[in-house]
Amino acid sequence: MSLGQAIAPHLPYLRRYGRAISGSQQSGDALVSQLLETLIANPAAVDSAGDLRIDLYRMVHDNFGLVAERAAERDDAEAADIAIADARLRRIPSLARQALILTAVEGFTAEEAGRIVGRDADAVRTLIAEATDEIDRQTRARILIIEDEPIIAMDIEMIVRDLGHDVVAVATTHREAVAEAQKHQPGLVLADIQLADNSSGIEAVQEILTDLAVPVIFITAFPERLLTGDRPEPAFLLTKPYQPATLRAAIAQVLFFDESTVPA
Repeated sequence: MSLGQAIAPHLPYLRRYGRAISGSQQSGDALVSQLLETLIANPAAVDSAGDLRIDLYRMVHDNFGLVAERAAERDDAEAADIAIADARLRRIPSLARQALILTAVEGFTAEEAGRIVGRDADAVRTLIAEATDEIDRQTRARILIIEDEPIIAMDIEMIVRDLGHDVVAVATTHREAVAEAQKHQPGLVLADIQLADNSSGIEAVQEILTDLAVPVIFITAFPERLLTGDRPEPAFLLTKPYQPATLRAAIAQVLFFDESTVPA
């Protein structure tokens, strides 16, 4: 198997991680593009006999540090994302945030995450606890849930409320989702892909975003079907089935880059 064939299955998830730690689709995809350029020029940058997945995530992690340094010197959209993050990073180390995303969203163990960020497992666990506590203090939102499965909707609502957020409504159809968004002006939308009226959750969100600037997390069992690069893609994805910690980390990460919730 060629290196390209070995890497291909990991790309959707690397893009998700890049977007999560950088705060935007453009910046996250740039991290993965940089990784691919590095491997084309130097395939030996990864250990073919080792754990390829860990090596790839480590490269994205390392690239983020370089991109953040360069973005701080520019005045563009990427620099704006970093500026928003910096307002929060004064209160929480980026390493702790990345440890949380690697374990809660990407499914790495503390030991594996430690190999990616260069810390031991106990240090990673400490970082995760610090990130969770601080992000919870910093981010509160009014949330609209778009989900047509009652049990899943109830589960999401319970988790969201336990995190201290307010659920303004639960919508099950395209029309209902748009109406509830216009009525409540939520600070975050959690959206399923397939709705009760057989319409697309993506289409509902696109209509919502024509009138309301709000961060969105899409929920799907098949994230690789949305991160194809062939059509407009959501910036944030949550994979079904998910653990409460996964939803918690995803919500916290999205709100982390939302400038409306940056503390004064």
